[in-house]
Amino acid sequence: MSLIDIFLSTLNITLPVFAMVFIGIGLKRFHWIDQAFVNTASKLVFRGTLPTLLFFGMAGADLEATLDPWMLVFFALATLLSFAGSWGWALLRVRRPLRGVYVQGAFRGNCGIVGLALAAGMYGDAGLSLAGLLLGVVILTYNVLSVIVLATYQPREEGGKGVDWTNIVRNIVTNPLILGVLAGVPFAILEVSLPAWLTTTGDYFASLTLPLALICIGATLSTRALKKGYRTTVSASLAKMVVVPAVATLLAVLAGFSGPTLGVLFLFFASPTAAAAFVMAKAMGNDETLTANIIAMTTLMASVTVTLGIFSLRATGLI
Repeated sequence: MSLIDIFLSTLNITLPVFAMVFIGIGLKRFHWIDQAFVNTASKLVFRGTLPTLLFFGMAGADLEATLDPWMLVFFALATLLSFAGSWGWALLRVRRPLRGVYVQGAFRGNCGIVGLALAAGMYGDAGLSLAGLLLGVVILTYNVLSVIVLATYQPREEGGKGVDWTNIVRNIVTNPLILGVLAGVPFAILEVSLPAWLTTTGDYFASLTLPLALICIGATLSTRALKKGYRTTVSASLAKMVVVPAVATLLAVLAGFSGPTLGVLFLFFASPTAAAAFVMAKAMGNDETLTANIIAMTTLMASVTVTLGIFSLRATGLI
């Protein structure tokens, strides 16, 4: 296969995902959807359709072929490394009040939506199963590390409230995405076949997930405020979309990963900053505008950086 053929086939994977994001931007701009729709659709995705997608993806998975404990450990270690590296850079180059937001924006990816959509687009059900297994590690590490760095740089007037670790642990344990994956594991282990009518109904409901979620991401993007804190936004965005995926993927190659496992790891490392970063930054009194800027810029950059990353890995025969 020529490089042109590889590039065109790569576009077939990435363009549909990012086209849906841009469709979301257009629908919001033309007032075909409003914020109330986005809020309701986002809640439906998080509480219903995405857990259903993960459940059926996991229930039908071949765990003997897809479960790789070393992959889960490596992703956790790579996340810790990107977190530590981002924090180290922030200590040198970022003003203290902005460091928490900078670090969170530089390491926390939107794996649950963008990463999952790209994994499904590249590898189908196998990619969905691999991504589902990784999501448990993602949710745990991202939430805990984000709280640590945001609490460290929490404004003094907010600092007296402290961090409610009990609530954080409760949210992680009761997270619908984790529950969806865990619910599907026994069916995969016992190789239980679900009734055809249930599988079809589940597929109908789960198929709403990615289009709705990607449209909602686009509808919530705003580029109007990008001029504020532009340098910090660019720095965090380059760290998230270029430095972290490049270094982490290189380490994954050196660790012996290849094929679909390496591909899914790259997609998770290369996902733009998660929208959940905005909610957490706002709740803990950090700079929500800068967080929104980083989310917007990394999402716009992702259409280019993810495409080039997949193309490079496929052209070199690594995936």
